[in-house]
Amino acid sequence: MTSFNDFGLAEPITRALTQEKYVTPTPIQIDAIPLVLAGRDVVGIAQTGTGKTAAFALPILNRLAANRKPLEKKSPRVLVLSPTRELSGQILESFRTYGRHMRIQSALVIGGVPMGRQVRDLMLGLDVLVATPGRLLDLMKQNGVRLNQVEVLVLDEADRMLDMGFIHDIRTIVAKLPKERQTLLFSATMPREIADLAAHMLRDPARVAVTPVASTAERVEQRIILIDRSAKPALLVETLKTEPIERTLVFTRTKHGADKVVRGLHNAGLSAEAIHGNKSQNQRERVLAAFRTGKVRTLVATDIAARGIDVDGISHVINYDLPNIPESYVHRIGRTARAGAAGVAISFCDNDEVAFLRDIEKLIGLAIARTDRRTSRPAQPEQHRRPPQQAQQRNGRNGHNGHGKRRPGQQQRRDRDGHPAQHQQRRDQPRREQQATSAASHDNIGAVAFMKRAPRPAAAPHDTGRTAR
Repeated sequence: MTSFNDFGLAEPITRALTQEKYVTPTPIQIDAIPLVLAGRDVVGIAQTGTGKTAAFALPILNRLAANRKPLEKKSPRVLVLSPTRELSGQILESFRTYGRHMRIQSALVIGGVPMGRQVRDLMLGLDVLVATPGRLLDLMKQNGVRLNQVEVLVLDEADRMLDMGFIHDIRTIVAKLPKERQTLLFSATMPREIADLAAHMLRDPARVAVTPVASTAERVEQRIILIDRSAKPALLVETLKTEPIERTLVFTRTKHGADKVVRGLHNAGLSAEAIHGNKSQNQRERVLAAFRTGKVRTLVATDIAARGIDVDGISHVINYDLPNIPESYVHRIGRTARAGAAGVAISFCDNDEVAFLRDIEKLIGLAIARTDRRTSRPAQPEQHRRPPQQAQQRNGRNGHNGHGKRRPGQQQRRDRDGHPAQHQQRRDQPRREQQATSAASHDNIGAVAFMKRAPRPAAAPHDTGRTAR
């Protein structure tokens, strides 16, 4: 396939693509579009910026054009789920752009805005509904939407929805859908939980993977700067002033951290804005619009908010805080080097984040070039020593005084056979170990969905080894 005309799409769609100057399809589009047109369930593995929105939007629009039917009240024919408001808005914009010559009814259901308008949009039925899982569930509970007419379900950025804790919401939503449907799942990475979800939801899916599961964009120059935590603000100012930056996206781990970074840049005379979950939808849209036009050249964001940022011309991504989830690093630096352009990803790594760096390099299979600007090195962990016997004796344990002698008038405890007791705690040891293991297993249940590797078994009560992070 060398042209969009080779797919046999409906004329209104190809006309819109010509107006958008779309000529040559990307690899994910070449592989996925024919499968979706054929009605197959698809699992697509592709990084951000590879054109995967068009890979599912174009064949879905072709299906709607070929099979027009009256809409059912409160019911969409196509349901697209995505993790963030920004990404959901961009997906809907793509559907409307490619389908501008088709009379399709479409709407957006996201949090952060009043629900009333969304209820009105759904009232007469829709061809395409793009939603975040949380707000869609709210509407379902209020009988504002019905899902019994859904013909196609799309899960976009499925791995990020897993990271954000939407996996149970998705299962609740899918349970309300017709069993006879087409399901498309797209993700930049494929953790085990997403693979399990796909096996449960999809029927004999075709797998399309245009990049390795955990690879980073080839045209991104990656650098690591080892730095003291206290020196990060000054290093960021220095980087923004010395690098040939067109637009830069700065990542922090928390919302509070994003605001703090923006204040520091303002104090240094640099213009910057923050985008995160505590901002209203209007504030987020205003900041994104300024970033797209170049009025704001530095945008500070958290992972959740940035997932939907699809802006051309981002020359640099700066990880002010390294992510503690290695897959997030892949998503972050995928904001640059889009559509074949080159980009730079610079990550600040303090002593507490070195373990995160090791996890990232293990995931991507690459040792990232680094510069060490730390003034202090992490302290070596001290060798663990057992407490001296005298320390135990001073506590009077087992009826001994501080000199290792039995107190006057105190008799040694004996067991039922008349033999000296060998510390009652030894008989209780297996029981306590079993209880500790049971408690640990309950704690581990909640961690499975958020950790890439299974946690180690809980340590026994007298195990002096360090637990894994």
